[in-house]
Amino acid sequence: MDRINQYRDVLHEILSENALLMSKPDRIASSVIVSEDRNHFMVINEGWEGKRRIHSLVFHAEIRNGKLWIHHDGIDRGITEDLVAAGISKDHIVLAFHSPEIRSHTGYAVV
Repeated sequence: MDRINQYRDVLHEILSENALLMSKPDRIASSVIVSEDRNHFMVINEGWEGKRRIHSLVFHAEIRNGKLWIHHDGIDRGITEDLVAAGISKDHIVLAFHSPEIRSHTGYAVV
């Protein structure tokens, strides 16, 4: 399996597991959304918490130039450690929610 397809499969599996854990039956559904080209991955929450409407982006990642760009990670414990444990090298994960200056100190890819 080529590296990009591995990234797609690993990301989808990890996000699906987390979405299942985040869902609250009969109240809030957590859904994994994958773009048609399988290069954008999102998790959204939608539903109701009492009288309050919930509709929010929890996670967004993109496969760009052969690397995983994590634009937003609102999952409680984050997923970067899971990605590394699944065999994705830290130098192929860009924490895009940090500025390039900060990224150089994270141990992950800068670009």
